[in-house]
Amino acid sequence: MIQDVLHYLVPILLVVGTVVFMEWFAAWSHEHIMHGWGWGWHKSHHEPHDDALEQNDLYAVVFAAFSVFLFWIGSVWFWPVWWIAVGISIYGILYFFFHDGLVHQRWPFKYIPRRGYLKRVYQAHRLHHAVEGRDGCVSFGFVYAEPVDKLVKKLQQNKNGYDRNALDDQDQGRPTAR
Repeated sequence: MIQDVLHYLVPILLVVGTVVFMEWFAAWSHEHIMHGWGWGWHKSHHEPHDDALEQNDLYAVVFAAFSVFLFWIGSVWFWPVWWIAVGISIYGILYFFFHDGLVHQRWPFKYIPRRGYLKRVYQAHRLHHAVEGRDGCVSFGFVYAEPVDKLVKKLQQNKNGYDRNALDDQDQGRPTAR
């Protein structure tokens, strides 16, 4: 009986734990790597463009390759790693939905959330792009977003200034700097 429960519980905990960890890791790497020494790739994401792909998409390729590698490790040597790879893959899908789809409208239809959690995620990431360049940005997560009023307060204290129209839902593109 206990073995049957563990047979399902361990994979579920590994997957859910990995998804939660990935939000923390994605926010950390976004702030410290992408807005740090990895700005060369990420800069394309903070500049206007009409291309379907941007250099920043290489980060998704790196994470996907790492996940594929973990699937291989998990299927050949240590089965729990396979479930960790599932969690990373699920987080990648969430990232694609929230960041690429909802926030940056990289899908074939336009949807701007008007209330609730999705609006908060949408607005938080727009505020992330309300600062020119890599310094002074707020809201580095992709699935979790701090309350918008807290983010605006942080931006108001920012010495770099920010685009005060960043929350304008009618804006068709990314927020412009200042």
